[in-house]
Amino acid sequence: MGDTDQSTAAGPATGPRSIAIVGPYLSGKTTLLESILFRTGAINRQGKVADGNTVGDAAPEARAHGMSVELNCAHADFLGDTYTFIDCPGSIEFSQDQQAVLAACDAAIVVCEPDEKKVPALQLILKTLDEYDVPRFLFLNKIDKAEGRVRDVLDMLQPASAHPLVLRQVPIWENGIATGFVDLALERGYLYREHAESEVIDVPSELADRKSEARFSMLEKLADYDDELMEALLEDMEPPRDQVFNDLSRELTEGLIVPVLIGSAENGNGILRLLKALRHEAPMIDRTAPRLGIEGSEETVIQIIKTFHTSHGGKLSIARVLAGELTDGTTLFDGSGNSVRISGIFQVMGQEPAKISSAKAGDTVGLGRLESAATGQTLSTAKGDTPQIAPLKVTPAVYGLAISASDRKDEVKLSTSLQKVMEEDPSLSLDHNAETHEMVLWGQGEMHLRVGLERLEGKYGIAADTRPRKVAYNETIRKPVTERGRHKKQSGGHGQFGDVVIDVKPMPRGTGFMFDDSITGGVVPKQYIPAVRNGIEDFLRQGPLGFPVVDVSVTLTDGSYHAVDSSEQAFKTAGRIGMQAALPNAAPVLLEPIVHVQVHVPSDATSRINQIVSQRRGQLLGYDAREGWPGWDTVEAQMPEAEVQNLIIELRSATAGVGTFTYTHDHMQELTGREADQIVEAAKAAEAA
Repeated sequence: MGDTDQSTAAGPATGPRSIAIVGPYLSGKTTLLESILFRTGAINRQGKVADGNTVGDAAPEARAHGMSVELNCAHADFLGDTYTFIDCPGSIEFSQDQQAVLAACDAAIVVCEPDEKKVPALQLILKTLDEYDVPRFLFLNKIDKAEGRVRDVLDMLQPASAHPLVLRQVPIWENGIATGFVDLALERGYLYREHAESEVIDVPSELADRKSEARFSMLEKLADYDDELMEALLEDMEPPRDQVFNDLSRELTEGLIVPVLIGSAENGNGILRLLKALRHEAPMIDRTAPRLGIEGSEETVIQIIKTFHTSHGGKLSIARVLAGELTDGTTLFDGSGNSVRISGIFQVMGQEPAKISSAKAGDTVGLGRLESAATGQTLSTAKGDTPQIAPLKVTPAVYGLAISASDRKDEVKLSTSLQKVMEEDPSLSLDHNAETHEMVLWGQGEMHLRVGLERLEGKYGIAADTRPRKVAYNETIRKPVTERGRHKKQSGGHGQFGDVVIDVKPMPRGTGFMFDDSITGGVVPKQYIPAVRNGIEDFLRQGPLGFPVVDVSVTLTDGSYHAVDSSEQAFKTAGRIGMQAALPNAAPVLLEPIVHVQVHVPSDATSRINQIVSQRRGQLLGYDAREGWPGWDTVEAQMPEAEVQNLIIELRSATAGVGTFTYTHDHMQELTGREADQIVEAAKAAEAA
């Protein structure tokens, strides 16, 4: 006998649902998706991530690295209901995909392990769910490998959740191994059968007291939001089963509780009970649409959750239909009133799209060739401006590499191909740095950029070289000098003559460049003075140390000219010669950019982060509890920009992959000694190469 349905007074909801599968890296999300697809008959064999034969993680980059690097959609039917499950990457470096999905899904399954080290990563995910107000179940995976009591695991996990974790099941242990569970709502026992339906049994007598205790705890938490149930508990009355299930469904949908189920995705244990909980308790589109503010819409409304560029079919936009219906050829309008026309509707199963004729509210489908539409956009059939439900928030970049085409003939293709890669992954960005004259690819970490570059080469055939990006050093002077710049050249016919005397002085940090003249008697004619300034500014682009010169003032005080041979070009050259003579004698000094950094980390890693900042020549400004994040701190510091370049790699290593930071330019600061000498030598070597 298999898992039987619980019943509710109103009966189970029907209709297409969209369920996000989220959780920390390596928690088993892709394995859970595979197990769900196998159990529902969507696939006839359960693959394994290690074998590279799962529906999810089918992209070459995912297979190569053994991890999810983009979302994966899969379609399944269960007891007459239709579902789209969307498996989201767990690594923080690829978390951008979660946002657009959560903005449009009905509910989420949060997959986690009974592992204290994963609590901060779990907290990151739950925070994002809170931001989008998404109802969620917590699936405690790998229960077969758990050590200790599940109630202790919940106590450990609870600080990560702003909402009460409500245990729905307790395990049946045999010789330290979880062999089944007791469902606290149904008050039935189940014995696991690998990759098969569990066997229903009577609740073991030795578990009777634990079952009663855990069930009462579950009911108490439900009663916090149901006065009638609270009265029944106070009077020692057993509540009707229908009332319990109705409360579970209502309180989940309203975001009041997080039901917790247990199982093993790898062995297929607990999957049916999870599916039945989804079927009876998870909201569908008629409850999700009001949450998103589109209740009662007479127009067709869709939300784009992902963009792919396929090898043969062109652009494919994964979208959730929130209201109305779609047919091939439907015209939709974006937030600016621009129109796009659908060219093909597809049901998506991993990497395999299958064409279908139409889609209705609740469906999640692929839409062909919406060329101007982007991930995170809301589109509708209403002409004019379409209100945007959840504009995409791009995660700030923390790691950048200078990039160039390996083959010079691919330089033009590089930018256009990168644009497509960035359209698929908006958390990648490209910056043309005017100061360092580099093209810099930015992202969320070392692996993130690596995967982006692999996609660039694998999909578009563009190989790219990367290197650490240059830091925008400047230089300035410490003492004033006066110099003459004289340019005289005779070459037959008109010659060239320009003669200037300039006073060069240091200025306060951040002032920039100032030019003035105190010419009297016309020793330098007025029409040539702007040319002198141009020559000076031309030299300031690269001073004696090899970097742009800032925070200096130059005053043109004297000079001479020739009635025939003087010209604007001659005086421009004279101005440059004067600066070339002056600056090496003005005590030039290197300036390095200092940034203000905010580092967000779990509190138990704060002392280690303080050490890392200090070791990177940073000045600690202090740290405090991170507002709204129990168990987290924010460390503030000022650091040389050069030391921030690969900070994220060390930071993630010290925080089990969850630490992050933001930074902004603060000021320029003098740098002397060995570090300055090495920077100047490296710049000169690069110029000579």
